[in-house]
Amino acid sequence: MVGKQTVSVAVTPNGYADAVHQDRFVMPEERRMLFEDFLDVIERKRAACGVFYVQKQCSNLTQEFPQLLQDVDSHIPWMSEALGKEPDAVNFWLGESAAVTSLHKDHYENLYCVVSGEKQFILLPPTDRPFIPYELFQPAKYKVNKDGSFDVIDVQNAEKVPWIPLDPLNPDLSRYPEYSHARPLHCTVRAGEMLYLPSLWFHHVRQSHGCIAVNFWYDMEYDIKYNYFQFLDSVTKAMSTV
Repeated sequence: MVGKQTVSVAVTPNGYADAVHQDRFVMPEERRMLFEDFLDVIERKRAACGVFYVQKQCSNLTQEFPQLLQDVDSHIPWMSEALGKEPDAVNFWLGESAAVTSLHKDHYENLYCVVSGEKQFILLPPTDRPFIPYELFQPAKYKVNKDGSFDVIDVQNAEKVPWIPLDPLNPDLSRYPEYSHARPLHCTVRAGEMLYLPSLWFHHVRQSHGCIAVNFWYDMEYDIKYNYFQFLDSVTKAMSTV
């Protein structure tokens, strides 16, 4: 039974995993727990400190939820045919409404399928890179104490992480005035719907409580599109130092 399966759960105090907090790039506490215990938290049957989210992006559907494979296609046939390959990873997502994915981009062609509930995406094309700020941050992790409080613990001897400090829900235009030139798209994906999210597109994601989703990651081609983006990225970085 899937309820007896031990799975990886991201736990944060504020719902933001892999995000900038207090001048750190803070990753969640990764907790191993029975899936049925996680569901008790989601369904409010069990009190817990923090925000819980199954969101491990290591093809966790195949690695941690093998019982669900009979209910989910291993790939999307038309996409696999179009790209000439099968996905590198198939990920399962389930969490609380407070769980938010901060603005970022991925080097994957992404097919995002909502099974239950809905996801709210803010999308920005790669051409908006000059308007999207990046800064370098000390990496850290959340640690939950016995009293339920959270500490932020630096990852020792780790290189700084380039990340986007801007929150598109409440952008600080006094600090990042260039973002006023960006043209974000807002998209809601509901149960039974699929979003094609092209590689290198910036995205920020919210969800309804208990939303269930599966996404398919196909590795991008490092072709002329990637070269154009790298050129734009390099020019943007050079201009920021002038």
